[in-house]
Formats: sequence, C-alpha cells, structure tokens
Amino acid sequence: MQTAVLNQQTEMKVSDRIQIVTMLYDGAINFIGKAKEKLEVGDSIGKTHFIKKTSAIVRELANSLNMEGGEIAINLRNLYDFVLESLIKAEINNNVDALNDAEKVMEILRGSWKDMQAVNKI
Repeated sequence: MQTAVLNQQTEMKVSDRIQIVTMLYDGAINFIGKAKEKLEVGDSIGKTHFIKKTSAIVRELANSLNMEGGEIAINLRNLYDFVLESLIKAEINNNVDALNDAEKVMEILRGSWKDMQAVNKI
C-alpha cells in the first residue's frame, strides 16, 4: 500500500514537471510570435522586449538540464544554443527568418513534451 502511494506521488511530481516544461515552451513560442509581430511593424523596443523574454525562458530550460543525462541532455543543450543564437541574429539583424527558425525548434520540442504529458496521464 505504501509503495503504491509513493509511486502515485512520484508520477504526480513527474507529471507536474512535464507540465511546467510544456508551459515554458508555450510561453517561449508565444513570445517569439509577439517578437515577430513587433518586428513586422518596426517596433524595435517591443521586439527586443519579447526576444529577451524568450531568451530568459530558453536559458532557464538549458540551465535545468541534467548534463549527466547523456546524449539527450547534450542534444537538448545544442538545440537551446541554436535557439539562443537565432534570437541574437533576429535581434541584431531584424531577421524574421531567425525568429522562424527558433520558433520551429521550440514547437518541435514542445510537441515532444506534450507527447510525454499525454503518455504520463495514461
């Protein structure tokens, strides 16, 4: 009985973590969209604001990686680095393609976390 309760508590903690990470991806993707909107209308202050918000989320995701987790952690770190570099390019060069690249990566990663969230609820 006690083992069942501990397993349930562990599953809830994992589920909560997955939900938090998914929400971070949602926020980053939302901010990238807002940065693109600001870029399109020539609002450089607004663009910078949303790129910085996105960068903060991506840095938090990168910092939360357990680098002892092996190849998956290394690959995620590389993807986060790519996103951060794309955000810098977008900021410096007003490059919407760089924002699109960052958005695509974040959407793919979010999809993976959403899949984990669905599996975890079963």
